Amino acid sequence: MSKNKAVLTGEHFLSGDLACAEGALAAGCRFFAGYPITPATEIAERMSLRLPQVGGVYIQMEDELASMAAVIGASYAGVKAMTATSGPGFSLMQENIGLAVMTEAPCVLVNVMRGGPSTGQPTKPGQQDVMQARWGSHGDYEIIALSPNSVQEAFDLTIEAFNLSEAYRVPAFLLMDETVAHMWEKVVIPPAENIKLVNRKKPKVPPEKYVPFKPDSEDLVPPMACFGEGYRFHATGLTHDEFGVPKTDSPEIQFQLVSRLCEKIRRNADKIVKVEKTMLDDAEVAVIAYGVLSRSALSAVKKAREKGIKAGLLRLVTIWPFPEKHIRELADRVKGIVVPELNYGQIVREVQRIAGKVPVVFLPKLGEDLHKPAEILKALEEIKR
Repeated sequence: MSKNKAVLTGEHFLSGDLACAEGALAAGCRFFAGYPITPATEIAERMSLRLPQVGGVYIQMEDELASMAAVIGASYAGVKAMTATSGPGFSLMQENIGLAVMTEAPCVLVNVMRGGPSTGQPTKPGQQDVMQARWGSHGDYEIIALSPNSVQEAFDLTIEAFNLSEAYRVPAFLLMDETVAHMWEKVVIPPAENIKLVNRKKPKVPPEKYVPFKPDSEDLVPPMACFGEGYRFHATGLTHDEFGVPKTDSPEIQFQLVSRLCEKIRRNADKIVKVEKTMLDDAEVAVIAYGVLSRSALSAVKKAREKGIKAGLLRLVTIWPFPEKHIRELADRVKGIVVPELNYGQIVREVQRIAGKVPVVFLPKLGEDLHKPAEILKALEEIKR
């Protein structure tokens, strides 16, 4: 362990949940509010142990609604803050996720996905919350969501989620399926000085000239003054002008505000979106996968190559904003696409929308079993015929 207890440097054997907690600490998270829920409880347990060691605050709230509210308050107090939950708790957080979007409160929410609807399968893997992540709250808005496929990425992408949240003043989600959360693998944690961190922009003007919701650059992100820093301003979930004053009867201000909240993500999508491309240069058929299923997909692609099938893999590291440009480029070159998911049809519909006339084969699974490489390989073979 380094002298700085915030970062456990070196090689460690961790689960995805524990790696996520350590990633949050390495990113500078010093506040966690949450409520126990399988399969995310280990994140809360780890944070309850580690946060006091680094001068942070852990609090178990009475429910998920209060947890998200506390995270927003901590963010406005100037602290990097997060919560962790699973499907049912994620549903309860949606109203306050909308509040975080409207007040532009940077924060991180980890959703360890399991099977639903309702309480569903608490201990089984699922990928059934990807559309809820994008559209769960009401109104028009944009968020950022990342999907790790390994324990190492549970650490790395938690840091990335904090950095993106701080850069764009938006809630950022880590959508981690139960399998990744509960598997154990080697994690390499670099020294703190080698970890790139991003902090929210601060105002460069005196308090009397500060306009709290006015962007200062082309990125459309306003500098953020926090409570206790000498800046007096109004923050509300109501439609508001650049000064934070409610203007609920103004369609012009509603359009100006909401379009900016969307455009600050859309215009910067090329900077945000990350994908991983494997053997796509000459691919005639391809798999699009995310999370744990990208591991099965990679094995299937390698087996296809051994059989003389020119297959490739596009792994979605960023799910939202959706990697439309990469999928459109892929659809222009291949004869067919296979999409395996642990749900009954979510990301595949986005792929179908973008792919146009290119055949898209959907492989759904619900329950405990993950896709076997042979199942994905069979779909690739059928497309090739």
